[in-house]
Amino acid sequence: MSWLQVVVLAVVQGLTEVLPISSSGHLVLVPSVFGWTDQGLVFDVAVHFGSLGAVVVYFRYDIAALLRGSLNVAVGKLELPESKMALAIAAGTVPAALAGLLFAGWIASNLRDPSVVVATLSGYGILLALADRYGKRERIIVDVRMRDAVIIGLAQALALVPGTSRSGVTISAALMLGFQRRDAARFSFLLSAPVILLATVYEIGILVVEGGGVAWTTLAVAALISGIVAYLSIEFFMRFVSVIGLLPFAIYRLILAGLIAVMLL
Repeated sequence: MSWLQVVVLAVVQGLTEVLPISSSGHLVLVPSVFGWTDQGLVFDVAVHFGSLGAVVVYFRYDIAALLRGSLNVAVGKLELPESKMALAIAAGTVPAALAGLLFAGWIASNLRDPSVVVATLSGYGILLALADRYGKRERIIVDVRMRDAVIIGLAQALALVPGTSRSGVTISAALMLGFQRRDAARFSFLLSAPVILLATVYEIGILVVEGGGVAWTTLAVAALISGIVAYLSIEFFMRFVSVIGLLPFAIYRLILAGLIAVMLL
């Protein structure tokens, strides 16, 4: 990979990971548009890890509360608000973790294709618009129950397919469950952290076992760029979604899907 490709893809990842427009879809599409060789899943995991760093820094107080909640759960204090939230995040993580373990390899080999991205961008774009329009927006994040967490977690598992958007599909699910936009986004970001961490550890484990040359410096630079851009994107998105809503992102998805269909299919 050239440094131009590394920088462009890292910036694209940082911008699109937190926006409900599919970072994985853009990481498939950008190389297709420029005629670059697909960067591979290892690079994707590296830039996702950079985005994870941005989530941890931006939501550091929430993350700290979740860690305290996990300790409370370990000693049997299950009724505290922090404990309930930690359990909800854990329950919501299970579906995506299992789906990733069982299907990530097959998806990477068979679904990293522009035609798949067109279908998922448009289909989930319509779902996002409907959820934003008809969601009751009466609940806040402290109202999250185990049932809510599992449903949103099942939605997160769908994000393994390029073009879906982890934030888009989980925010849509939360909106349909009646959560306010900002709280739906906040829970979505917190729920993404364990899955991205697990995926990163899994891929690093495979690299260590299989050996071979890995461009660690390239991956580190890509992760750093992605993290910085993602942090700025989170700040923008949390302000934007509270005031304007999600319809512009749904429209963007539909327009992008149409352009891809014309250009690449």
